[in-house]
Amino acid sequence: MSSRCLEIAPRCARLVGHALLAGIAFAAVAQATPAPTSTAVQAPLRVCADPDNLPFSHADGSGFENRIARLAADELKRPLVTFWWPQRRGLVRKTLDAGACDVLIGVPADFDRVLATTPYYRSSYVFVTRGDDAAPLRSFADPRLVQLRVGVQLVGNDLAATPPGHALAQRGATQHVVGFTIYGDGPAAERMLRALSERQLDAALVWGPQAGYFARHAHTPMRLSAATAPPGLPLPFEFAIAMGVRRGDTALRDALNGVIERRRADIDAILAQYGVPRTDRDAATEPAR
Repeated sequence: MSSRCLEIAPRCARLVGHALLAGIAFAAVAQATPAPTSTAVQAPLRVCADPDNLPFSHADGSGFENRIARLAADELKRPLVTFWWPQRRGLVRKTLDAGACDVLIGVPADFDRVLATTPYYRSSYVFVTRGDDAAPLRSFADPRLVQLRVGVQLVGNDLAATPPGHALAQRGATQHVVGFTIYGDGPAAERMLRALSERQLDAALVWGPQAGYFARHAHTPMRLSAATAPPGLPLPFEFAIAMGVRRGDTALRDALNGVIERRRADIDAILAQYGVPRTDRDAATEPAR
């Protein structure tokens, strides 16, 4: 989710994977077909994916949602077909609803525009600091917050802040905040960690899957700490991520639930390879490298 919205992520929950969760970044899978006979040809598992949205998806197939889509197609014994579509406003309307694809690989489990599967992971926004920081930022209650240069992701044409941006505003810590738009020269999360590495920032607040991936590829060791929303903030910081099909397509939803159940260990392994911090399994507090 270019760090689209899970850079995703959520306006924030509703925009995850549609730009933060954003991040949070989506791939899609095809619709279910009748049970095959010996001569039937299986319909393809059609996937809509952003061609430039690492770590979620990429035209060369290197995103973790690309790999999970391939795993699902293989498990269902259906050919995989990818329809490339940039994650922009109107994603569901222009992909699922238009019939271009049948499944979005990464959506919030409570996203009401789709019929969601069982979640296959849960993550949160995280604080990212340099590994050599002797006193890394870990909480919105930190009194130093108003003095620190903190990077946040901005979602959409109206440059709306993700939940961490709202949390900083609630704390009155906006004077030194640096906003990174999701559309630019490379994913916002990647640019944020580059700025952090070059000491242009003191900390960054990033959607977990993006933070974990780009921290692993940063020139400077990075540390990730789960970010907890301050009391009274009505926006969530943590999201369960599922696959989404067209509303009413229970057959495909059930088939994908079977894939998630049978291949959960393989899906977990893929997420681990991409450094996805998970609140359903691991605490997102380990050094990235």
